[in-house]
Amino acid sequence: MNKKNAKMNTKRILVSFLLIASVLFLASMVSAYTASSNLADSVVIKVDGITIVNDNTLSGSVSEVSIASVNAGETVEVRVEFTALYNVADDIPFADKGTVGNDDSTSDVKIKVTLEGEKDDVTAVTSLLDVEENKTYTRTLTLKVPSDFQDDLLSDDLTMNVKIWNSDYETEIDNIALRLQRPSYDIAIKSVMTSSTVEAGQLLPVDVVLKNVGYNDLEDLYVTASIGDLKLSKQAFFGDLVNVADETDDDENSVSGRLYLEIPYNVKSGTYTLEVTAENEETSSTMTQEIVVTNSVPDVAMKSGNELVLLNPTNQLKVYTVKYADTQVSVIVPAASSKSITIETPASGEYKFDVAVFSGEQLLSTVNFSGTGSATTSLTSPVMILTIILAVVFLVLLVVLVVLITKKPQKTEEFGESYY
Repeated sequence: MNKKNAKMNTKRILVSFLLIASVLFLASMVSAYTASSNLADSVVIKVDGITIVNDNTLSGSVSEVSIASVNAGETVEVRVEFTALYNVADDIPFADKGTVGNDDSTSDVKIKVTLEGEKDDVTAVTSLLDVEENKTYTRTLTLKVPSDFQDDLLSDDLTMNVKIWNSDYETEIDNIALRLQRPSYDIAIKSVMTSSTVEAGQLLPVDVVLKNVGYNDLEDLYVTASIGDLKLSKQAFFGDLVNVADETDDDENSVSGRLYLEIPYNVKSGTYTLEVTAENEETSSTMTQEIVVTNSVPDVAMKSGNELVLLNPTNQLKVYTVKYADTQVSVIVPAASSKSITIETPASGEYKFDVAVFSGEQLLSTVNFSGTGSATTSLTSPVMILTIILAVVFLVLLVVLVVLITKKPQKTEEFGESYY
């Protein structure tokens, strides 16, 4: 008996639950939204030209309502059209007053449209307007559709609320149903990770994470990392990504990869903009980040007298090409070292010219040489040789003369005869 009672109670509960669910379902089928009014009548609401509400709030008549589909993250136009209903001064319906004029009006009316997102709501409000009884007014508001979805869905429900009000009266139309879809093709750059500071002449690694947030699969994705001011660019192939609803063990909707940018060693210190772009034939997305470049050796060439000093601040051997006038010289500079070469200047007269230093086809530095040449006589010329010989002979004769003059004469020994 107890078992029978238990089964009957269970059945009663189940029947009651189904009855309540049916009533709620029928109620939701009868009306997709709720409306209340003491300010406006005959409200018509359109989203991007599609009529979704056509409501006479006094009579309660509601025409068939369409459910507009909107794309996440895109901008939509919501057009609200209404007819003024009440007089603010007497709180009497315009239809009952039977008069028309400036007295039958209300001021400071605003229209607000709200899209309820999963995380944040998006709201737009019109400026103030004055309305008169039985007159129809239209305003268009622009809103950006929320991009947040519940779980990994390709589409979801979105609720819109419309309010027409001032400090005394209001009309509200709530729970207007919209369909929220992901854009057909959309790639999100979830993150760009790199060092905020890099030394000139070093490699800058850039780690990129992508995710397919669109309705369809994405094929042949490429990622480009570039610094426009330095004319640097590097591209890599990132493959294909399925949509969020189709991810399996073999097919994924996200991918990560790394690109390297080589910062030139002659770059000036400063802040530069790193730009990362993910794209294929259907869509593209871009993210930017600031990078600080430091350079303790801003120039690879310096002047020292008639010498040109070439520096190599990198950890690799460098071959420079030095060009000036009709001269071209290749100079090998080991890693993290320097080398000097002599620049030939005119022997006489004023001179001024530039010496250019290249690495391959890239111009690295330009150094100006200027001054006045001092004429010098070659040691190998005949005149110079004869001059030197005569100078030597003169010095020899001078030495002999000095010796002769300074030599004392010897005393003459006298011999005498002695007689005994």
